[in-house]
Amino acid sequence: MAYQSIDGVRVWGNPDEGALAQAKRCAETGRVVQALLMADHHKGYSQPIGGVIAYNGQISPSGVGYDIACGNKAVRTNLRMEDALPHISRWMDEIARKVSCGIGRANSEKVDHDLFDDPDWAVYATVGKQEHDKLKALARDQLGTVGSGNHFVDLFVEEATGAIWIANHFGSRGFGHKTASGFLNLAAGRRFLDNAPGESMDQPPVLLDLSSEVGDMYYRAMKLAGRYAYAGRDYVIGQVLSILGAEAEFEVHNHHNFAWMEEHEGKQTVVVRKGATPSAPGQIGFIGGSMGDISVIVQGKDSDENRAACYSTVHGAGRIMSRTQAAGKMNWKTRTRSGGLISPEKMMEAVRNYGVELRGAGTDESPFVYRKLQEVLDAHSETIAILHVLKPIGVCMAGADEFDPYKD
Repeated sequence: MAYQSIDGVRVWGNPDEGALAQAKRCAETGRVVQALLMADHHKGYSQPIGGVIAYNGQISPSGVGYDIACGNKAVRTNLRMEDALPHISRWMDEIARKVSCGIGRANSEKVDHDLFDDPDWAVYATVGKQEHDKLKALARDQLGTVGSGNHFVDLFVEEATGAIWIANHFGSRGFGHKTASGFLNLAAGRRFLDNAPGESMDQPPVLLDLSSEVGDMYYRAMKLAGRYAYAGRDYVIGQVLSILGAEAEFEVHNHHNFAWMEEHEGKQTVVVRKGATPSAPGQIGFIGGSMGDISVIVQGKDSDENRAACYSTVHGAGRIMSRTQAAGKMNWKTRTRSGGLISPEKMMEAVRNYGVELRGAGTDESPFVYRKLQEVLDAHSETIAILHVLKPIGVCMAGADEFDPYKD
């Protein structure tokens, strides 16, 4: 086995002290069946990013996190690299113009979708008419927007075939964030739309019994946020296909911040994955690297180690440098930064050398702040098979000074 067991937590890769402490705290709270850390793990809010906790009859809103249903969609197009070369710069300009990236952005083209008739909107009506109306209006405004932080819309070339791929990364936007904070408020005895007091990254997980009214409500709301995230990623991929004049030949779509009902170790469990990709035998997933590294399409193996991982794997390379370390401290009055380890010039040189057309992004998302993806993939070689290796040729992200504290 490639993992080690540390105080009951199964750990892939090199243990990060802060993330391991969070995982141990989660393992000691509630009816936990198993706690795990994937090889890309690092500290998150309450439950570490790259952390997987399987519960017996409980669900954790803090574990799923603020960006409910954050995930990826990737499609292989009918285009090849020779078709793309003359157009990449123009395509990236058009993607940056048409796709809405940034904090709190509304989509300039309102998107109608049948999910707005989903019966699970009744969850918010149960909380209150004001809450229902506010969240539904926000969801309508933001459907098809990408957000900030590490969220992206990218073009790739497959190394083995020259095929052009499109991928994106984002979740349920402000609707998901307000859903998460609302249920955390209810769990603490506050009103749904209250402004919560300051929270600690290292606070114990918030747990709800699925058999309780509020637990059932959260589970239904989370699934609705999941459908919303899928709809948004579908819409953005459709926009980019239109810009490229391309058709999708094959698609991969998965969440990596979510909770699933699954059987593990002979027990029916609720598996809460934060920054972890489901990898059941035969299941296909997308795992993204930095803007100066590969991304991959993977498939879960039918192996003892994959079972031990609760059919979970990494969702990315994992940060090795904080945003503040990379970009420096922000002075919001002057909108200037100071003290960052990565200069814009250093970042742009690296991106150019890798052959990427970049639109947006700041030094806090530069290649230097992430591990090499192959390192974390190697730690999971007994759980996943790599099907397709993709090299980025175009990256579009929110601007350098957009910062979302709950980006993952």
